[in-house]
Amino acid sequence: MDSLLVVTNLPDRESAEKLATLLVERRLAACVNILAPCSSVYRWQGEIRHDEEHPLLIKTVQDRYAELEASIRANHPYELPEIIAVPMIHGLPAYLRWVEAETRDHDQQA
Repeated sequence: MDSLLVVTNLPDRESAEKLATLLVERRLAACVNILAPCSSVYRWQGEIRHDEEHPLLIKTVQDRYAELEASIRANHPYELPEIIAVPMIHGLPAYLRWVEAETRDHDQQA
């Protein structure tokens, strides 16, 4: 199974923890790292914005991506959330197997 690292940003710690917990509970992510706040500078609706955001690093697998994306979109406070998926080309094999096992549907559990 192909592992992915998915990145998104939330406006505050509370919403970041809520989304991270939801994704792990639903087995859409094996692990979500909530990083320290960062400053983001971007153009939105014709205006330059300067905001503090909490980045999330979400570890999942390709087979779960569509449902993961849908859950992020449904539970994200932003109108247009950043959702970027990067393939994990290499990684510790045991860790990647753990990601796969933790994102398996309950129906697929042995």
